[in-house]
Amino acid sequence: MFDLIDGICAPVTIAGVACLSLAPGARRGHGAAYAAVAAGRIDEELLRDVLAGYRPQWWRPDFAVDASVWARCDAECSPERGFYYHPSRHSAGQPIVAGWCYSWLVALSAGADSWTAPLDARRLTVGDNPNMVAARQIRAVLPRLGSLQEQALFAFDAGYDPVQLSVELAGAGTQIVVRVRDDRAYYTRPGAPAGGRGGRPRRHGAKFACADPDTWPVPDARLTADDEVYGAVQVSAWHRLHPKQRTYRDADGLRIVEGTLIRLHVSRLPGRRDRQPKTVWLWWHGPAESDLDLDRVWHAYLRRFDIEHTFRFAKQTLGWTTPKLRTPQQADRWTWLILTALTQLRLARTAVADHRLPWQKPQPTGTLTPGRVRRGFGHLLPHIGSPANAPKPTQPGPGRPKGSRSTPAQRHPAIKKTHVKTPKRRNRR
Repeated sequence: MFDLIDGICAPVTIAGVACLSLAPGARRGHGAAYAAVAAGRIDEELLRDVLAGYRPQWWRPDFAVDASVWARCDAECSPERGFYYHPSRHSAGQPIVAGWCYSWLVALSAGADSWTAPLDARRLTVGDNPNMVAARQIRAVLPRLGSLQEQALFAFDAGYDPVQLSVELAGAGTQIVVRVRDDRAYYTRPGAPAGGRGGRPRRHGAKFACADPDTWPVPDARLTADDEVYGAVQVSAWHRLHPKQRTYRDADGLRIVEGTLIRLHVSRLPGRRDRQPKTVWLWWHGPAESDLDLDRVWHAYLRRFDIEHTFRFAKQTLGWTTPKLRTPQQADRWTWLILTALTQLRLARTAVADHRLPWQKPQPTGTLTPGRVRRGFGHLLPHIGSPANAPKPTQPGPGRPKGSRSTPAQRHPAIKKTHVKTPKRRNRR
């Protein structure tokens, strides 16, 4: 397993597991590589402790959670595949693919780079709620972070339910920021009932429509800043707003889950200047309203996009979703190897020299990108060695007996999510 991690970090094209045996300094053949992925043992809880222990302590406790799909559309012999949304691949005209989905939790860097510190990755089984899985990941990683100078902040993109995350993480002592759609409506607390009127008290107050500025009251907090990348930044926040929801109930009926709604607007976007920036709406929830730091929140959400760079680097460079593995357990082992390789590259950032291509600009040591570090990691590996034992000399096996035929592998169609409806009871006459 250690040799596989060194092979992933080496500057080779990973077209499959066997390609790791061709990496510079590889000591084992392709058969051992396949055997390690097929039947290797990884103590996942211990590895989570190790990854959390190597999170840079000078980084602010800002984290991001997102899910990425390992597409396996044609793998009919792979079990536990589900149908998931994919932004670039289509099936039957729909942006849906069959495969495995993984929820990643990474620590975000405060610098102007694309480095992250992966701390956890869990495969979603068919029918799992991504919000519940993310909440379990957060509650599991908090004790591993040790004592923090400030509260941990977890950023989510659109697609996650802010109400479910707020309820499931209540009492955890963390802050969450979730992007919400700009066509959502929220409500304030209801006013005092008029005297002399009976009936049930109102549960919802004035309507707050994100798309209708006439419904916006005076913000409870404001922030105006000038950023080098985004220009003029305007942030407004409204406390004690709640949406209508039908998931959680209490003794009085549907529960009221309050949070802070944040409006973020910038004057320009990085890169192409012809793009018009859109207003971003965020939902913030924390232990107390006084814990809200608007400057930290909007920076943390924009830093959340670093997890997208991590996904791209893991897939396109490290070959996370390249091997054609059959079982989901093998995919889990390979995913943990990718997380460990990402951590090893980040730790080697200050020890690797810049081996740039002739047309690339030089970068100072300590500020190299993940791709630059991987290109120079092969020169560092002979000096640091490997904790793996030296391979034992072996002889080729006898192979498959002559004339034998393998039985066809069992087929496993992709599983569709099903919603079980409770049948209505009919009143007896």
